[in-house]
Amino acid sequence: MSLTQVHPEVTWAQRSSATEAERNYLYVSIKAPDVARDAASLSINPTNVSFSGESKKGVKYQVSLDLYAEIDPENSKTNHSDREVELVLRKKELKEEYWPRLLKTTQKVHFLKTDFDKWVDEDEQDEAPEDDYASGFNGMEGGMDGGLGNIDFSKLGGLSGLGGAEADAGEGEDEDEEMPELEEAGDNKDAKIQEVA
Repeated sequence: MSLTQVHPEVTWAQRSSATEAERNYLYVSIKAPDVARDAASLSINPTNVSFSGESKKGVKYQVSLDLYAEIDPENSKTNHSDREVELVLRKKELKEEYWPRLLKTTQKVHFLKTDFDKWVDEDEQDEAPEDDYASGFNGMEGGMDGGLGNIDFSKLGGLSGLGGAEADAGEGEDEDEEMPELEEAGDNKDAKIQEVA
């Protein structure tokens, strides 16, 4: 059986800090569904991230990302799930400014997209709520031992104010008003529509 080779979709977002290394990172998600950990290969180097893996459905995913600037592989984290490989890559240089792009090349590539669920504008990153997404990963330097650690999912995507099922209990009961009775269709068959001025 011949495997189909494709570039997986890659999404990314970033944070920057000139003073705190732990707030100076890239979020990179490689969408490779049904690729088992033992069928995947992930390499994280200072200027390149490479991934390849074969899915259970016969698709061979392969991507190599030459990064815009250097990262610190020692302090980068990975999480391999059934749907994707999530990376939190620590930028090597502490700068307040965002990278202008993820890749070294200025050419647009069809498989790379901005992850707007995780993106925060550069001038708003200090006001953004502190997110523990980056610190919630187990595994270091491509260890791919999986697990989600102690991620607080209520903090992902700005969902922290939604509350749980208890918050929803009893909501909306006072908002329902009685519906008026339907008019019988047979009461006035010859009635015409009147124009309201």
